[in-house]
Amino acid sequence: MRDLVEIGMGRTARRTYELDDVDIVPSRRTRSSKQASTAWQLDAYRFEIPILAHPTDALMSPASAIALGKLGGLGILNGEGLWARHADVDAKLEELIHVAESDDDVDASITLLQKLHSAPLQPDLLAAAIAQVREAGVTTAVRVSPQNARALTPALIKAGIDLLVVHGTIISAEHVGPGGDEPLNLKTFIAELDVPVVAGGVSDHRTALHLMRTGAAGVIVGYGSFEGATTTGEVLGIGVPMATAIADAAAARRDYLDETGGRYVHVIADGDIATSGQLAKAIACGADAAMLGVPLAVAAESPGAGWYWPSAAAHPSMPRGALLPVASSVQRPSLETVLVGPSNDPFGSLNLVGGLRRALAKTGYSDLKEFQKVGLTVRA
Repeated sequence: MRDLVEIGMGRTARRTYELDDVDIVPSRRTRSSKQASTAWQLDAYRFEIPILAHPTDALMSPASAIALGKLGGLGILNGEGLWARHADVDAKLEELIHVAESDDDVDASITLLQKLHSAPLQPDLLAAAIAQVREAGVTTAVRVSPQNARALTPALIKAGIDLLVVHGTIISAEHVGPGGDEPLNLKTFIAELDVPVVAGGVSDHRTALHLMRTGAAGVIVGYGSFEGATTTGEVLGIGVPMATAIADAAAARRDYLDETGGRYVHVIADGDIATSGQLAKAIACGADAAMLGVPLAVAAESPGAGWYWPSAAAHPSMPRGALLPVASSVQRPSLETVLVGPSNDPFGSLNLVGGLRRALAKTGYSDLKEFQKVGLTVRA
């Protein structure tokens, strides 16, 4: 039964929970962490770690996407980002970070980010970036927004992507464009493609179920929320705490599995995951994998040089994110250290996958699907 509370006469709201509101319950059995697998498979593609990168230029260049792929995760290039608009991206990022570091006014850095994103898309530049990732032998994924998916996808398919990510702050099964334009019907759109599609974000059961019915291989839950970097709550007033959002999407996955007689859609948690413990809780709540932002921004390979901003920060009229300093530009750990260690941090911000693997082992589970059955408690 849903936990409803009255917030005023005749108006109720549902009680929801953040990841930090829940804890994992140990079981009677433990096992060696060497026996715990963190592998998962999305359509035909197997990944050794359940980590995707948020599709922002702060994290994903062709080089960092390759680095993440070689570690067993999935890097996602922003098909509408700087690598698709500028030939001298490194210089543009250096200029952006200089403004962010030297100006206390966050508006200046966002204004510059918007200006950089106002340059026209150049398909040849994006194709070259995709080719670089493909030639490295890792899975190639690119993000497009719902409003530009129909126009950009043919060029991406031609360039040879393996996975398409249709990603926005809030996404639905049918996106209605301005001025009465023909809506993007994701079900029809996905059916016409030869590559699997991951779509999101969503934050409730009904929308997640509708997206699953479009034929998506995976559904992203959340919108990359992280205090100081993501401002969707302040700008739109929209948000559902991640533990509840993941559990609701997992319930939609179960309903869709019954509805279709066995088609499994992966749930990918995007938001409020900064430590290995929070990553473990996200999987325990029902996620198959996590899309990370700030945790990966601290890595030496990330092009943001210790700064992070979500992809929505560059929106031309209503940005929903700010540039956030997350690490020293001089002393940054390697991506390998962030994900698989070793770690000297006692708070879980490094060796994220190692912490997840240890959580599986300490509760007696051998893989991620089994771990979704672990017991949970809610803090009073």
